Amino acid sequence: MAEHETENEADALTRGGLPLDGRTVMITRALEQASEFAAALEGFGARVVACPTIEIVPPESYAPLDEAVENLYGYDWIVFTSVNGVEHFLRRLEVMGKDVGELDEVRVCAIGGTTAEHLAEAHVHVDVVPEKFQAEGVFEALAAYVGGRENLRNLNFLLPRAAAARDFLPRALEDAGARVDDMAAYRTVRPETTDRARVEALLVGGGIDCITFTSSSTVQNFAQLFDTRDLVPLLAGVRVACIGEITSRTAAVYGLTVDIQPPASDTAALARAVADYFEREARGQRREVS
Repeated sequence: MAEHETENEADALTRGGLPLDGRTVMITRALEQASEFAAALEGFGARVVACPTIEIVPPESYAPLDEAVENLYGYDWIVFTSVNGVEHFLRRLEVMGKDVGELDEVRVCAIGGTTAEHLAEAHVHVDVVPEKFQAEGVFEALAAYVGGRENLRNLNFLLPRAAAARDFLPRALEDAGARVDDMAAYRTVRPETTDRARVEALLVGGGIDCITFTSSSTVQNFAQLFDTRDLVPLLAGVRVACIGEITSRTAAVYGLTVDIQPPASDTAALARAVADYFEREARGQRREVS
């Protein structure tokens, strides 16, 4: 483990450095998904430390999802809430001997630009990309697309997503008269290999400037790692960055004040928001010095 950089951020900006020069950022998302986010942070000059608090694993059974894949013709809409949902759904499509062309007759909603990009790369058309990524915003976007919530009645929706995900969207659709199959395409679990002692030493020793959370699960599992409901003592002096409103609410449950939340709920926006935060902080330090 390399030593934490100690260069003052204001000095880095004065000499034309990157906004996260001299800063160390901890990322808590699944290891297999961390590379793009880490690269974005490193592009702003950060040193990145990975502390994966979730691992993506198959559902306990693929049988319900496979049955849905076998009967795609029965759905009016498929709503993909994440890249994970896309990848696992397409994998099952292939296993079942199906072609993405079978999705041509189904409306597709993708939550987030990255999710939409993954679908486009797989040659799956996307009809709706909601501006708001939270479930409430997704429901509003779907209702607007069909001309009002009353037109959701009797439509059939498939939601291939994480097991035990938030139930607002399926509930809202059902309340509007739609039929919803909420299928577990994958599960998120806490990894067994996270080095708790190393992570704690970095945090308590001042080796981390900012910790990022990209889902409620990352917050919850991070707290479980340390067997606590109060993360404040552990993260004293560490800036907290959350990808969106729902994750920020979960962080608040564990006593945290969220310092950074991007306007868009994706990792590119989160990396930019972290960089902007420390750049503003450094400029404030510069003004104080001058």
